[in-house]
Amino acid sequence: MIKFFFLIPIIMCAIWTWYLNAHNYSLKEGIKGFTYILIFNTILVGFFVMMIYITHS
Repeated sequence: MIKFFFLIPIIMCAIWTWYLNAHNYSLKEGIKGFTYILIFNTILVGFFVMMIYITHS
């Protein structure tokens, strides 16, 4: 399961890129969104990894 965690930010960034293109924004204008996505996913993956190691018997 851990090996698939890298897919979450890739999918979210792809959706964000699609949104920017659909609303005629440049990638440069959406850089703040990419930053938020990466920070959110770092925290999310860190939490999941911590829970896996805590609950691992």
